[in-house]
Amino acid sequence: MSSDFWIDQWLGSPRFQRSVDSAGGDRGDALALYEWNASLSAALLKDFSHFEVALRNAYDKAISSAWKNSTHWLVDPQSPVVVPLWRVKTHSGGLKRGSDINEKNRRQVFRAIDNCGKKNAEAGKVIAELTFGFWRYMTTSAHEKSLWVTYLHKAFSGKPQRSDIDRIIGTVHILRNRIAHQEQIFNLAHEFDPAIVHTEMMTVLERINPEAKARVLASSSVAEVLNSRP
Repeated sequence: MSSDFWIDQWLGSPRFQRSVDSAGGDRGDALALYEWNASLSAALLKDFSHFEVALRNAYDKAISSAWKNSTHWLVDPQSPVVVPLWRVKTHSGGLKRGSDINEKNRRQVFRAIDNCGKKNAEAGKVIAELTFGFWRYMTTSAHEKSLWVTYLHKAFSGKPQRSDIDRIIGTVHILRNRIAHQEQIFNLAHEFDPAIVHTEMMTVLERINPEAKARVLASSSVAEVLNSRP
């Protein structure tokens, strides 16, 4: 039995083998690479969390500034994120079927409201209760008219295209999920490269709040960790 078999017991052989392969077969280098991956993941999560807070607050401001009802837009039954939004999808065999693309969002909002006091739920607490995935899907093509054109475009300076903003937020979401599952985040496809995702995320944050972007970047350790790859 190898003297470092404890590594396989700890990390699992298949998971650790990916690091071994990336390290050219050297198990010592592979462990260093695995630990570096964990450090990079932690650095990214810190900046991702700052970005998420800025994004959801910008969306709240953009929608609230144009919302006509007295009830906060997120807990209002007429909210564009909870009212049924039907789209027809073509399935295998040419079968067309309608689906409510707001169904998942609606469940998330209602669950958040329940967790925050139901009828007494404060909008700010409901906003904080919702996942990053909820905010991420607000810029998809399905919400172009109901959310982007009507409200969300105002959250970003410079009049960017919805598709560009959505693509960047989408890659942040995917990389964030990989990190949450302790997955390897180096040697990924170009669009999910941590350095690229982080840089593009910062361009979006600058459109939302330039001062916040400068602060996040100044306190970020992502570049330092990237440069320390073993």
